[in-house]
Amino acid sequence: MNRTAYVFLLTTALLWGGNAVAGKFAVGHISPMLLTLLRWLLAFLFISVFSLKQVRRDWEQLRPNLPMLAALGAFGFTFFNMALYSALNYTSAINVTIEQAGIPMVIFVANLMLFGTRVQPGQIFGFSLSLVGVALTAGHGSFARLASLDVNFGDALMLLAVLLYSGYTVALRFRPSINWQSLMTAMTFFAFVTAIPFTIWEWQNGTMTPPDPTGTMVVLYTAVFPSLAAQVLFIKGVEYIGANRAGLFINAVPIFGTLLAVALLGEDFQIYHAIALVLVLGGIWIAELSGRKHAGTSEAGAA
Repeated sequence: MNRTAYVFLLTTALLWGGNAVAGKFAVGHISPMLLTLLRWLLAFLFISVFSLKQVRRDWEQLRPNLPMLAALGAFGFTFFNMALYSALNYTSAINVTIEQAGIPMVIFVANLMLFGTRVQPGQIFGFSLSLVGVALTAGHGSFARLASLDVNFGDALMLLAVLLYSGYTVALRFRPSINWQSLMTAMTFFAFVTAIPFTIWEWQNGTMTPPDPTGTMVVLYTAVFPSLAAQVLFIKGVEYIGANRAGLFINAVPIFGTLLAVALLGEDFQIYHAIALVLVLGGIWIAELSGRKHAGTSEAGAA
């Protein structure tokens, strides 16, 4: 089960790294609110093609949980992505990468404060090691470069995005125990509906940019891979090993984003990329090993 969770969560990180690259491609080719709306509309239509029968079977259990699913879809899908895509119009990818790496620590703190979830020293050490790797990548091999970054409106938006997705991850523990098809159908629907008023505001404000061919490709990619495939894999990963342990894998997103940028944008692969990859994945392994040992000890004690 743990091995399956690792594969799911690393694949999620890869697809979300692709989402960050797609977000950079989208700048100037489609506006953030319209991108978010079209992304979740297509995702909802795609999954509805093969999930309607399952939704009918789960409807009695699904109906009383619609408010919770609406909140999860709005905060985890719509608001997070609107903030991320908007941030990329105002701040650098370096800033966004650093700030997104704060999600696991916010998850740790939230679970500790709200539910009394214990955090093991090994998990803290592993998280810190991963964060060093992320910072090394974000600073292009120079930690001194990080100190010179300016905080602007985009940074504030990305910090908001970090809080939104951290809250979504923690709140996944309250999702109903229903088939993933029904779960994703409901959440993608509410994500689309939530994006409508923001897209209308963007149009009325005169800042809407209709998609050109590049924007269209970004919409298609984000609708299928980060929206559906990655979200399902992340939900299953949280189900298998819990939000604290699953959240740490988000630290791999900037690494995969860097590798994809090298492959797709032709950037040079530097030695610090390799070092950072070792640090991030090594930190995840240390924190996960600590969490698994603690879980095993707790189960043995309970027995």
